[in-house]
Amino acid sequence: MMPVTVEIRRGMARFTSRDAGRLTRHALSFGPHYDPDRLRLGPMVCHDDHVLGGGRGFETHHHEDLEILTWVVEGALDHTDSLGTDRRLAAGSLALLSAGSGVEHSETAAPGVPSRFVQAWLVPDEPGLPPAYGATTPAPVHLDGRAALLAAGPGVVGGEDAALRLGTTGAALQVVRLEAGQELALGPDTSPPGSLRHVFVTTGALLRFSLAEPLAAGDTLVVDGPEAQAAATVVAAVATELMVWTFA
Repeated sequence: MMPVTVEIRRGMARFTSRDAGRLTRHALSFGPHYDPDRLRLGPMVCHDDHVLGGGRGFETHHHEDLEILTWVVEGALDHTDSLGTDRRLAAGSLALLSAGSGVEHSETAAPGVPSRFVQAWLVPDEPGLPPAYGATTPAPVHLDGRAALLAAGPGVVGGEDAALRLGTTGAALQVVRLEAGQELALGPDTSPPGSLRHVFVTTGALLRFSLAEPLAAGDTLVVDGPEAQAAATVVAAVATELMVWTFA
């Protein structure tokens, strides 16, 4: 039997960057923050939790050859880019910027509205493709232990029904909201099949279960291998929202 691999990454242990009106907690090595054990997770090379003051954020900057997926947790985020996009993303909105051969964009909290968003960067399968942008406001749900599939790359079972299509094979994002006492199974029969799961608690808290200690908002549970996934069922302590990444 393969070893059961479960790791908790606490939110307070993340690297922290501060600027005027801006706080970012980095799960992985970023800029001056370096940890050889936290360079990437599968195709994920960045997982940031941003809090912005109203009107504050990131002025126009450049990206290329990244799949940049943004989930707005609180407030509202204004996005503009060199593709001509000018969009306000309310809480509960999901956006995908496929940077491809290169794109300029900015992200700022709406004026007078403190905001929080979680952003992940994935390495795409093919570099140099034309950049593209898409956004949606889905309804994250909990249905019979299953989470809604919101973004998916090639090779993901059911990925054709996802709201946004990623350029990274085998990558999938689900978002689920649980009421206190509700459960979510992380096994391959209730989530897209994959060898690695990254479960981020955006709000709320999870109870202790057989494979892990309790988790609070900002904490991450990494579950590696089918045996661990089959044994992992998380339970909400209070109303809780989770972002569940799966990587083949």
